[in-house]
Amino acid sequence: MVLSHRGETRRSTHPVARRTREQVLALAPDEATRDAGLALASEHAWAEAGHAGPGAAWGVCGGDGVPCRTAVDTDGSSYTCSCTGGSSPCGHVLGLLLLLSSGALVPEGAQEPPWVLRWLADRRARGVTAPEDPAAAVSARRAAARRAERRAERVTGGAQELDRRLTDLLRGGLATTDRPDYGLWEETAARMIDAQAPGIAGRVRELSSVAASGSGWPARLLEECALLHLLDSAWLGLGRLPAPLAATVRARVGLTASAEGPAVRDRWLVLAQHDAPEGRIVTRRIWLYGRESGRTALLLSYGSPGRAPAQALPVGAVVDAEVTPYPGGGGLRVALGTRFGEPLVTTAPPPGGTTADAVAAYGKALRDDPWLDAWPATLRDVIPVPSADGWQLAGRTDGSALPVVPSALSRPGLWKLVALSGGGPLTVFGECGHRGFDPLAAWCPEVAGSAGPGAAVALT
Repeated sequence: MVLSHRGETRRSTHPVARRTREQVLALAPDEATRDAGLALASEHAWAEAGHAGPGAAWGVCGGDGVPCRTAVDTDGSSYTCSCTGGSSPCGHVLGLLLLLSSGALVPEGAQEPPWVLRWLADRRARGVTAPEDPAAAVSARRAAARRAERRAERVTGGAQELDRRLTDLLRGGLATTDRPDYGLWEETAARMIDAQAPGIAGRVRELSSVAASGSGWPARLLEECALLHLLDSAWLGLGRLPAPLAATVRARVGLTASAEGPAVRDRWLVLAQHDAPEGRIVTRRIWLYGRESGRTALLLSYGSPGRAPAQALPVGAVVDAEVTPYPGGGGLRVALGTRFGEPLVTTAPPPGGTTADAVAAYGKALRDDPWLDAWPATLRDVIPVPSADGWQLAGRTDGSALPVVPSALSRPGLWKLVALSGGGPLTVFGECGHRGFDPLAAWCPEVAGSAGPGAAVALT
């Protein structure tokens, strides 16, 4: 069960992605509430805590006074608390959401207690029988605007500090950054978290591994520092940017946004699904291709420490569903909405192009998002062949080729790809970027004993 923004209950048609720790802390209206939430992000602070699967979570926070009853939905879009604190959300709500994001609350068939059910019923009844109070709505919008303004000020302060640190780094030289005890990156990343800019913090943390990346690392570090400087400069000049680019900058900085715009219904082919660790969180990326619209879309979901993300779709299946796009990011990311029927398995691969087409598409996408590491692409009639530096995907007709990214060389999927090809051409979907091509799924040209294209094979 999931709560809508008005508090009505509705049955979820698909799993709800939880907020990460950074996203929960970004909800704090002020530093005091943020600190209170961190202090309450412990199982010992709660009694009768529970979680009813993809829906409501609740708990009773004890203390010397009257216990506070708190309930939230899993993505934090609606909540209630019996405390008398003046902030919204309060520290109890933040603490419960942090506990949820850490994976400490496991559903295991839990049922909402009576007081949670009464709150849900009351909210549902008020949503049906009583119109929204205009004065309360205006007050809520003003409060939200003040919170957004305060957060923007913190991010701006963090961007200005980052700019100064990068300037000092370049003045002093890069030679000292490969020392094992070099602590600038982790310290700066922590400062960016304090500034409520988790996207910048993540990019800063990635710089710590560049110095250990082998020959030529100073040039690569300089490139990454330049991109980081471009991002903080873009934030500081956000008001002068076109709306689509400004939305991309907000997303790269780490400001959360809701899916918006008209829903797109299509028969979506599931191209690939792969997981990647990001700190203690696991991010799942599911790529879709619309059979009628010709659009490629990305679903993101997150798993708490030790648990895989709940959202999963079978590679090679076709799902009749609606999706709603998020702003920025080249228009790739979407939220999965209503599904119509069960997924159907298909053996028809998506249309594709040459390796030159993939590189051109990535270059075009960089104009809208200079921080883009890769762009989705489907290659037709390519053959995996060994090269001096590893492997590459060579076009059968035009002779062009793309190197396989180094990270894919250690995955078993590469050998699946080689075995599937057998020296012949096939269709491969993956991500094309400045490091090369990362193959994620492939379609064999034929299945033994039958004609026509074969089923999709996941390479992750």
